[in-house]
Amino acid sequence: MTEASGGLSHLDESGKARMVDVGSKSETRRVATAGCDIHMEQSTLDLIKSGGFEKGDVLGVARVAGVMAAKKTSELIPLCHPLSLDQVTVEFSDLESGVGLSLVSSARTTGKTGVEMEALTAASIAALTVYDMCKSVDRAIRIDNLRLLSKSGGKSGDFSAE
Repeated sequence: MTEASGGLSHLDESGKARMVDVGSKSETRRVATAGCDIHMEQSTLDLIKSGGFEKGDVLGVARVAGVMAAKKTSELIPLCHPLSLDQVTVEFSDLESGVGLSLVSSARTTGKTGVEMEALTAASIAALTVYDMCKSVDRAIRIDNLRLLSKSGGKSGDFSAE
């Protein structure tokens, strides 16, 4: 199975896991955006917004954790290539429905392979950091809908989630 034949790119012809050879690919500008939702009690959200946690600025710490995680993606996910990242961002806004936060992360590079996994890793670790910092007051925090929102660059072209 090969990527060219429509199979999974991380499997060789005999079905064994392998790292994809990107040596012959051209470098292109690549951007990926991922997101998730963090549901919580209104009182927890109020504490986050007022800076009422002894551990510090919840969203600031979560942003830094997301950036740090994106830089370590290839150490966490076995077949990911180490990438030189141009930029990683993590942003929070209020959920459109329900109580909590919507998180959007993006990763950018100029390289031979995409940054989808870096954007997804940033989103997941930033969300987990919010949970870690707030669990003392709200153990029922729920992280939902981790997903790729968009990607651009590379041979496979652009993608945008519905």
